[in-house]
Amino acid sequence: MKNALRSLWREPRAPDNPGILWWDRWLVVAVVITAILEGLLRSDVVLPALAIALAAVVSLTLLWRRTHPFGMVVITFSAVTVMNAVVLGRGDYSFGLYTMAVILLIPYALVRWGSGREIVVGLGIIVIAYGTGIAADYTTFGEAIAAFVFAMSPALIGAVVRYREYAMSRDRDQAVLREREQIARELHDTVAHHVSAIAIRAQAGQVQAATDPDAPLAALGVIEAEASKTLTEMRAMVGALRQGEEPELVPRAGVTDIERLGHDVDGHHVTVEVSGDFDDVAPAVDAALYRVAQESITNAIRHARNATAISVTVTEMGDTVEVSVHDDGETTLAQSNPELGFGLLGMAERAKLLGGEFAAAPDRDGGWTVKAGFPKDGVGR
Repeated sequence: MKNALRSLWREPRAPDNPGILWWDRWLVVAVVITAILEGLLRSDVVLPALAIALAAVVSLTLLWRRTHPFGMVVITFSAVTVMNAVVLGRGDYSFGLYTMAVILLIPYALVRWGSGREIVVGLGIIVIAYGTGIAADYTTFGEAIAAFVFAMSPALIGAVVRYREYAMSRDRDQAVLREREQIARELHDTVAHHVSAIAIRAQAGQVQAATDPDAPLAALGVIEAEASKTLTEMRAMVGALRQGEEPELVPRAGVTDIERLGHDVDGHHVTVEVSGDFDDVAPAVDAALYRVAQESITNAIRHARNATAISVTVTEMGDTVEVSVHDDGETTLAQSNPELGFGLLGMAERAKLLGGEFAAAPDRDGGWTVKAGFPKDGVGR
């Protein structure tokens, strides 16, 4: 946690959509047009030319508020401070452009995407600018406090959004880690089985060598086959350790167990169709096919609104195998559910580590489909 806070203090938070977005350009156009209309049509605006120019400067900073929030704060609020000082020096009350409300987006951007140092310095600049603005248009102490709190509220919102994103990112990382650990445990058990077979066969060959001259050759053949399987599994193993958990003593579920998932559950009719030869599928891939099917069915039952039917198809196609799960429910809830998102993330991670591909998306004709394809040997690219 301390390392995360240090990183947050030193480094800016990367925006989800870096660069200039199309709606930012339209926002700038709208701000400039509105500022010009206000300056020309309103008679109560003090120094309209200067006010319009300031609004134009502020609108341009909106284009880079995500990638350079601190720089935009310096430009925007330095200009605002100068304008407030000019108005205060003239004895006027305000230059009064309602369009300047867009300035509230800059404090939000600073706290949302800036680094810790930038946030502290930037908020100081903002406080000075707001202070001169309140002094230039002072009425009562209560109104001044209320105006300051309102002006700083976008920064608070930015902090809340930033923390929420950090928490979700941490949950996603933990979901990936859990899936990696599960895969590592499964592969560990598989490799241990092959190594045990090698040792047993070698011992048997030694015992039989005295009475059967051909026994060592037969043992070597078995050892070679088991060693090849072990190397294949080792290539797919991730660098994770068992965290004090006892190994499962029951056989791992695989393709042959997927058919048992086909039954009515909580008002959902689940059908399963398995076609092809899965005898030469690597154990890790065999387990992955089952887990993708099981997780997808569970997600559909829990999260697919108004779903009544779920179909599971497992197909062998030469050197690859594929599992597809489709439900007939509505997709709006599934797309926005965080728990479902972590489940999909885990399945995608499993597919990636085994050299496969994963996709989950709503269908044009309705419903939701999850597809995962794996090479039979499960060797990652």
